[in-house]
Amino acid sequence: MPVTHPAAGARSRPPLPDLAVSLAGALFVLAGAAGLVPGPAAVALAVAGGCALACVRLAWLAGAPPAPPDPPTSPEPSAPATPPTGRRARRVALSRRVAGILDVAVLAAGLTVAVLPLSEPAHRLPVALAGLAVTAPLYAVALLRLPGRSRLSARERLRRGVDVAGLGVSLVFAGWVLLPPGPVPPAARAASVGGALALAVLLVAALAERRRRPGAARCHTGAAATLGGLALLVVLLAYAAPDRAVLAVAPLLLAGALVTAAGARRTAAGERPRTGAAPAPWPGLTAPAGIAALAAGQHLWTVGEFTAPAIALGLSVIPPMVVREVLAAADQRRRAERLAASEARLRHLVGDDHSAAAAPVDRAGLVRALDRRAGGALLVVDLHGADETAVLDAPVLAEVVHRLRAGAGPHDVVARLTDTEFAVLTDVGPVLAYALGTRLLVALAEPCPRPGGASRIRASVGLAETTGGEPEDVLRQADLARRRAVQLGRDRVEWYDAYLEEQLVRRLDLERELPGAVARGELDLVYQPVLALADRLPVGTEALLRWRSPVLGTVLPEELLPVAADLDLLGELGRWVLDRACRQLADWSEGGRELWMAVNVTPRELAAPDFVARTATALAAYDVPPERLVVEVAEPAVAAELSTVVARLAGLRSLGVRTALDDFRAEHASLAQLRRLPIDLLKVGPHLVGPGVDGQRPLIDVVANLGDRLGLEVVVEGLESDAQVAGARRAGCHYGQGFALARPAPAERVEAWFEEFPSTPR
Repeated sequence: MPVTHPAAGARSRPPLPDLAVSLAGALFVLAGAAGLVPGPAAVALAVAGGCALACVRLAWLAGAPPAPPDPPTSPEPSAPATPPTGRRARRVALSRRVAGILDVAVLAAGLTVAVLPLSEPAHRLPVALAGLAVTAPLYAVALLRLPGRSRLSARERLRRGVDVAGLGVSLVFAGWVLLPPGPVPPAARAASVGGALALAVLLVAALAERRRRPGAARCHTGAAATLGGLALLVVLLAYAAPDRAVLAVAPLLLAGALVTAAGARRTAAGERPRTGAAPAPWPGLTAPAGIAALAAGQHLWTVGEFTAPAIALGLSVIPPMVVREVLAAADQRRRAERLAASEARLRHLVGDDHSAAAAPVDRAGLVRALDRRAGGALLVVDLHGADETAVLDAPVLAEVVHRLRAGAGPHDVVARLTDTEFAVLTDVGPVLAYALGTRLLVALAEPCPRPGGASRIRASVGLAETTGGEPEDVLRQADLARRRAVQLGRDRVEWYDAYLEEQLVRRLDLERELPGAVARGELDLVYQPVLALADRLPVGTEALLRWRSPVLGTVLPEELLPVAADLDLLGELGRWVLDRACRQLADWSEGGRELWMAVNVTPRELAAPDFVARTATALAAYDVPPERLVVEVAEPAVAAELSTVVARLAGLRSLGVRTALDDFRAEHASLAQLRRLPIDLLKVGPHLVGPGVDGQRPLIDVVANLGDRLGLEVVVEGLESDAQVAGARRAGCHYGQGFALARPAPAERVEAWFEEFPSTPR
């Protein structure tokens, strides 16, 4: 599913290293303000930590390997993987080059303030000018080469230019009147004017890209903070300001370095531009007017009069504001015309025998209707089709409106929210509203006639009560329920509740943070030993994936893998797990201990044409005997792609790799397909170990007997008590794993645990 942003309030916390260097920087600034440390030295110390951290991150991004990425601290050779090709390869290479340029820019800014306390006071201004002259072009080159840039239309370029002009003129005016009265040093004049214009360009670009390319927006914001800090430093040094005044540049430079690295990190993680993202609201009138008004008020308070150039510059803030209002009015008029044309066309398609009230209202009309209703429910209907363009076809749209209107009550309101989303506002209670949602699903499931054939539509319905809620809140709640219905497979009705919102926000956080987790070195493996039940000696381990997210904490596979599947990241994660597992198995084998290593794969991973070849490559890279690797696939997921799974498992066995069927349920369908699967191990849960029903034999006895007849080794997993261990052993099962035998642990702890046992081959 697409990566979307959560509702308000779902914000990620800054990483711990960023908080640490920010706190250290604040302490140094306070020390400088208190006179404990000279001003230039305090600035250098405050900025040093942030620049060093940012440079390390950017250097890693610049040298990070292409897919599949690997953490940079691993000295061992890794299994070769298919490099990215085509457009993705160009994007990866471009991201690495941009990270390298940004690294040099941040380093130049950091060195500029680091050299200040070592320089004579007379030489500090040339140092600051040189730093600004080096940093500004580097940032310009990097920002112009950020991946995902799109060509702006002539109208968008005009609007962007007007915004830059309005903000730029107001900043130039503020810098002009806030400088001390009297002669202005040329360096201060150039830095204030140039810095104001650069800030205008960068801030307008950051706001314009905030929703479409958040990573690029952060890079622009970091550049604005860094260049603004250096420009302010030049102005202060040009006026020979006291050393304590220089402390004002430390927060800007520290924030600029950290935000630049954060933006580059997000861009390098594979950020895709969101073509459908709405532009961020820009205070085009209030920001320039407010800046100019505040600067003018401060000047009047301290000086009392304006020079003629200052008056002319202040008046020049007005024309861009007027032009922007004219453009905004023109845009509003065009939107109204398009909406009117769409409504007229829809009314025509609905038919002459339907009244105007039968056509759906727009979002604003729905909000007004919600504001008038004291009770009832709101249903948001999301349409999907095998061919997405079919949903947008005019005949299909007219048929959808007919069916929604026919299914709704005479006093219900039908609204169109987007091209593929409708809403129905009803005054009935919760039970009847749910029944209405079910009827709408059935009605929309019928084929829709269209030129050249019929179109089938699938729908998802989100439902929220309207009692006691603001209209926008009710709309948001119904939309969250709609998203949940889409996530759970569509063709269903889902109610909103507070727990649902928490789940969705968590899901959206996962979708935002997971891309790039491999490149950032956030993945980890823990290993759970597998023991022989006869003598409780270790015979193997199972590699279990953990995501150690600095933002979300430790994420387990049950929560991680569904998100990875929706983001098409299962292949990347699977390659990383296989490589690390083979590497660890090779390390343990060097000590003379012969164990097997089990890794879990999904049917989608197995379906990859190169899965068998990649497995062989990983084994050869670490010189691991094939029989020491066990590939596990879960039995409940096999049925959907049984033929493909059989082919891939057979290919693995031809290499000598052993295969296992995990989570075997011992049902009739499971037993029927067991003979078709080329497997060596059968893994069952502890629920089969309990006593049989009505005095019959325990199911584990049946499964163990079946395993013997088919030549399969049975592994009982999830054993949590000595009684379960004893039951599995009595049934004749050879192997077991679970908390009663050994808990999952990092490689070092498992290796230390192995030392308690003799090294016997299994």
